[in-house]
Amino acid sequence: MDEVFAQSKLFFELPNGEKMKLLRNEKNRGYTPMLDEILDPENQVNGDYKEGYYIGVEVPADDPQSNRPFYGPNQWPSEEVLPKWREVMEQYHREALRVAKSVARIIALALDLDTNFFDRPEMLGDPIATLRLLHYEGGQQTGQVSNPSKGVYGAGAHSDYGLITLLATDDVVGLQICKDKNAQPQVWEYVAPLKGGFIVNLGDMLERWSNCIFRSTLHRVVLDGRERYSIAYFVEPSHDCVVECLPTCKSETNPPKFPPITCSAYLSQRYKDTHADLSSYSNGEA
Repeated sequence: MDEVFAQSKLFFELPNGEKMKLLRNEKNRGYTPMLDEILDPENQVNGDYKEGYYIGVEVPADDPQSNRPFYGPNQWPSEEVLPKWREVMEQYHREALRVAKSVARIIALALDLDTNFFDRPEMLGDPIATLRLLHYEGGQQTGQVSNPSKGVYGAGAHSDYGLITLLATDDVVGLQICKDKNAQPQVWEYVAPLKGGFIVNLGDMLERWSNCIFRSTLHRVVLDGRERYSIAYFVEPSHDCVVECLPTCKSETNPPKFPPITCSAYLSQRYKDTHADLSSYSNGEA
């Protein structure tokens, strides 16, 4: 974990021109610049005051599987610029998936399912798993300290799209959660940083699957002006997995609350809704 944070820092310290050579592509692989993402458009004045880097499941371009929306080759910084970078990130990707599968077994037991329910090929046997490095610049660089009353956030309020997210953070506070997203006014509380451990966010797909027995975690990042690094690992099932109410989560008095949807269709729409159009970079707008 320490090595990933160190390598992440090395990347984000590169000149902007170097980073923009690796701008995210249509598969959402690569660099996302400051303000690229707007997670809470109703309350945010600008985008998120963070930059990031997406690394997905590595599938060679000549493999038929790479035609799927969330599979394909990753973008990697050159060996000359960051020699150990790819090796460190790929190792972390593998290890985090192992941890995620263990957490999924606990969730399965909690829902009265077979322990290995989520290990099946159409679930996490063939998953969409995405590592995202995140860097929130300090106020001395952006001139921005988060101010919710003015719509300025490190990251706007949102819930993650998939099954679960494993979040590793440095020791700078910033993550806030809202335990009851339907409450008015919403009550936000800080989550203490946990060095060497994972904060586990539950995602929207788990809420759909469990018919709201598990609620996805509404969260945001509110910065005090200090620089902050975090590493998110988003875990979703396979492209073709149909996310529909689980048999143990419905009854005559508690029918399914959501229609079935494939994982691929759901994720594609959510990414489209929250990220700047790529053409805006070539047009010089973003």
